[in-house]
Amino acid sequence: MRIEQLCREFDLNLRWTVFPLHPETPLKGRELSDLFAGRMNVPKVMADLKIMAEGLGLPFVKRTHTYNSRHAQELGKWAEQLGQGGAFRDAVYHAYFGEGRNIAVVSELTAICESLDLSVVDAQQVLDDGRFSAEVDADWDRARNVGVSSVPTHSYGNRTLVGFQDYAAFQQLIRGG
Repeated sequence: MRIEQLCREFDLNLRWTVFPLHPETPLKGRELSDLFAGRMNVPKVMADLKIMAEGLGLPFVKRTHTYNSRHAQELGKWAEQLGQGGAFRDAVYHAYFGEGRNIAVVSELTAICESLDLSVVDAQQVLDDGRFSAEVDADWDRARNVGVSSVPTHSYGNRTLVGFQDYAAFQQLIRGG
């Protein structure tokens, strides 16, 4: 989706809220087949997601694991403060969905920071100090309070749109039609 185009078309200011999809996930990750055992046909869902992502021009590799995104969310808040939130989110998305990297591992996140010319030393300090922990906690509370249960979830007014969607779906969300 072309976020900048949508913002111009509807004169929007976006607010990104992070959400703890599976906050109990350990550092090494968790196999999707274990996470969704008996509830979902993981290979079929992954194949469907790949087709959908490709149709939207998004990278998506075969994934077997989910990874804890808490540190990525904290660094995302830091990157937003530096005017690099969008670039950081895009880079983390690509690392996770496009390359299958474990974004719970600090060295993976600092490599992403380095690729964006964000200070690796400062990024490590942000995580060590928990500088944006309260902001992430507040986002998690907000997401729970509005009923978010999957990602991505997009809301406008009292309407929501869940999952990968095309541009027309976002236009419809905003127009209310």
